[in-house]
Amino acid sequence: MYGYSKQQMTFEKSRFMEIFFPRLTLKIRRYILVGMLAARKNPKRRATRLRDPERTRERLLQAAFREIYRLGFQSASLDTILASAGVTKGALYYYFKSKQALGYAVVEEVIGPDNYDQWVRPLQSGKDPIDMLIGIVQGLSVRPGDVRGGCQLINLAQEMSPLDAGFRKRLAMIFDAWRQAVASALREGQTHRRVRRDVEPVDAAGLLIAMVEGYGSLAKNAQDPKVMKAGIRNIVGWLRSLRAPGNRKRG
Repeated sequence: MYGYSKQQMTFEKSRFMEIFFPRLTLKIRRYILVGMLAARKNPKRRATRLRDPERTRERLLQAAFREIYRLGFQSASLDTILASAGVTKGALYYYFKSKQALGYAVVEEVIGPDNYDQWVRPLQSGKDPIDMLIGIVQGLSVRPGDVRGGCQLINLAQEMSPLDAGFRKRLAMIFDAWRQAVASALREGQTHRRVRRDVEPVDAAGLLIAMVEGYGSLAKNAQDPKVMKAGIRNIVGWLRSLRAPGNRKRG
């Protein structure tokens, strides 16, 4: 999407998981290692033994994500998730010891990497951070279905952060990584005279996130894509105001 190969995308996702969720990464590696060791006895079954556990787990995660996005975590039905994934309850509890553990995994393995792909990785290109941020913001979805559903990250944060410390901690890590990535890009932009020197990068990053999520919430409440479109225009205008004087000709 941003000029990265499939191998680079896989590496970057792996790097994100290792930094923010090291225990989960070890668990996944254990599944892969078990499959590799077993395959030594029967090389013809190597691909199947490596892929099937991962595919089953991924189906569960994606089905859970869809159900949580549709109804929220508390109202999400395990029976619906199982039916959608096409797996048994025994398979669910093989990979996740509880509905809570499944929810945590959705945050760690779906929502976190999605946010990373959308916001963090593009900012690591070294290009003009204002151009990059404007491009990301202008790419925010204004499709009616997405507006009605709202942002997956803020939806879960609003629902579960007051109720569950595990959700709150995991969601906070995603917000922190997002804010740090934007702040770092703005700071780098200042060194190249692309961003105004009087801009405080951390504060600006926090304001950007607040505007993105705030307009998303307003649009969801209104059930109106026009609200999100107006929000995007306003955010883009604010981002342009962060340019250093000699860099404003870029528009």
